[in-house]
Amino acid sequence: MSQSSGVHYKTFLLLLVVVTIAFGWLLWPFYGAVFWGSILAILFAPLQRRLVMRVGGRRNLAALITLLLVLLLVILPLVVISGSLVTEGANLYQSIKSGQINFGAYFQQAMEALPPSVHALLSRFDLADIPSLQEKLSAGAMQASQFLATQALSIGQDTFQFVVSFGIMMYLLFFLLRDGPQLSARLRRAVPLSDGHKQHLFRKFTTVVRATVKGNVAVAAAQGALGGIIFSILSIQGALLWGVIMAFLSLLPAIGAGLIWAPVAIYFLLTGAVVKGAVLIGFGVLVIGMVDNVLRPILVGKDTKMPDYVVLISTLGGMALFGLNGFVIGPLIAALFMASWDLFSSATNDAAVAPEASASVTDGAAAGGPVAGTPAAARRARPE
Repeated sequence: MSQSSGVHYKTFLLLLVVVTIAFGWLLWPFYGAVFWGSILAILFAPLQRRLVMRVGGRRNLAALITLLLVLLLVILPLVVISGSLVTEGANLYQSIKSGQINFGAYFQQAMEALPPSVHALLSRFDLADIPSLQEKLSAGAMQASQFLATQALSIGQDTFQFVVSFGIMMYLLFFLLRDGPQLSARLRRAVPLSDGHKQHLFRKFTTVVRATVKGNVAVAAAQGALGGIIFSILSIQGALLWGVIMAFLSLLPAIGAGLIWAPVAIYFLLTGAVVKGAVLIGFGVLVIGMVDNVLRPILVGKDTKMPDYVVLISTLGGMALFGLNGFVIGPLIAALFMASWDLFSSATNDAAVAPEASASVTDGAAAGGPVAGTPAAARRARPE
């Protein structure tokens, strides 16, 4: 390559990087819509392929049917649940504000039921100031419920942005469903890796996306529904709200839903409602906990082939950096990280084995004997 061609190539690479960054910056205000449009396209791609065969290869019609199914199966249930959650949060806020629900009083009752030895231990760590802790708990509960109550107003104020983002997501989803195979093929050709590496990484990408979203959503829906049912049976106010919160918290493996039902069960035990506390603990451990212990490894860990602790840490890190989107982005980055290092270690081992094999061939030839793999060696090895 001449010096002039080298300069042209480097200039072209610089231009490619600049325009790619500029395009990403252009899409950033709607990255959530683009992200979830891509995720839904990956999830519903198998259905799209089956529909294309059913409707005689008409990709537009198949994409439209898939889009309607996404609206009915995904979007509408989320809208209904979100509206119910905001309403329940507003009612809870009014109950706390009017004094009908007093978390500070509940906390005081629980603290008073503790034995003297526990009070002495709390005093040793400066945690015996019950009025101060009670005030902080009441203020925290008020702020949390007020946040839920104000979401209705914020949603109304951001209606235009929400409609635009939703429209972009659905519009993009239609074309990703229709032209997904062609776009995937073009993307594969553009990535400067070997065919084997590209196939491995793309397969890992789609597997992790499908396993993470389907697995986490299934676990969250099951745990949230079960938690809401047992709260309703035990006559705990705001059962729907607590069920939805448990569903969101269940995105955190192993510890999620227990952050809600465990304190309630402890409160029941401390205040003398032993039967309710025992029922809630038994149901939480044996039913809600088993959903996480059984379904998540089957739906998430088995397909992604990642240890549970990697799933937990990557989910927490992803949600800390990217918000709710991080429950997909975090495990995805972790899976691609592990897959890339596996490919690198395999390539390094292959490169280390190649010189050894070459050296053995050379040594055999220098000794004058037949080298393994040569016609002479084959004749020597063949029985007479």
